[in-house]
This record gives sequence, structure tokens and C-alpha cells, in this order.
Amino acid sequence: MRYLMLIYGNEEIWNSLGPEELARLIDEVDGFNAALRESGELIDSEGLVARPRSVRPVPGDVVVTDGPYIEAKEYVGSYFVVEVDDERRALEIARSYPGLRHGVGGLEVWPLMERGWASAET
Repeated sequence: MRYLMLIYGNEEIWNSLGPEELARLIDEVDGFNAALRESGELIDSEGLVARPRSVRPVPGDVVVTDGPYIEAKEYVGSYFVVEVDDERRALEIARSYPGLRHGVGGLEVWPLMERGWASAET
């Protein structure tokens, strides 16, 4: 099963890290990613640039606005996707994410739909 891990933070949190701590965190995350790649569990991992755009329907149109639709203190700054046997392993990976030890936000774990899921339910 594949899981999407959304990594949250904000500018205040990231700017609170000194240069040495930030460098150490980056090294730890690189090692974390390398270990998951080596195990075959890491499918994808990317940081996100700037704030997103929100695209929402309104009566008779679709509008694009700056930033997340909902005001939030934290936002998604990066993500990774793993493929593992079960949720237990996905949560184990999530708990071991190095940024959590450095207090740089939180992480959400989302199971991804598998192809054919909708037809299997009907």
C-alpha cells in the first residue's frame, strides 16, 4: 500500500533553526531518504516551492487565489510517498522523520487509493 506523507511547518519554525542545526537536519533527512530508497520503500520525495494557489469553483466560474484556501499557521512544505506492507510500517516511518526531533512542524499520513479501488467497492 502507498502512503503520502505531508510535512508541515512555517517560516517562524524554519527561521528559528541556527545554521548548524539546519545543516544537521538536512543531513539527517538526506540519510532518512537514502535509507528508505535503499529499502525500496521510498517512491518519491520533493520539497515545495513558495505557497500554493487555490483553485475553487464559484457559481458560474472557477477562481484562483493565492495561498491555501484555509488560513493556517502551518503549511505543507514538502512530501514523500512510501510503499509499504501496512499502515503500521507507514506510521513507523512517519514517527522516525528527522524533522520531528528538531520540532519543525508535523506530518500527516494519507493512504493513497489503489488503481481499481472504486470498481472493487461496487
